[in-house]
Amino acid sequence: MAEILAENLSGKAVMGTDGTELGMLYNISMDLDTGQLENLIITLDETADPAEFERNEQGRALVPVQRVQAVKDHMIVDR
Repeated sequence: MAEILAENLSGKAVMGTDGTELGMLYNISMDLDTGQLENLIITLDETADPAEFERNEQGRALVPVQRVQAVKDHMIVDR
């Protein structure tokens, strides 16, 4: 995968592989010991199913980075 700067990801729309708009990327979490990226932190759209994803304390969805399929105009995640 090509290198993508984190500053270019903030506020990017997140979409499921089925074409469903999920929300906007809020942040990305990582393991501080290994440097491995862990989760996309997404502010869900009102139409997204909140039960589909684990949530953080602020109610944002946590999507494992392994589910990312593509990063272009949108971030595409496996559903």
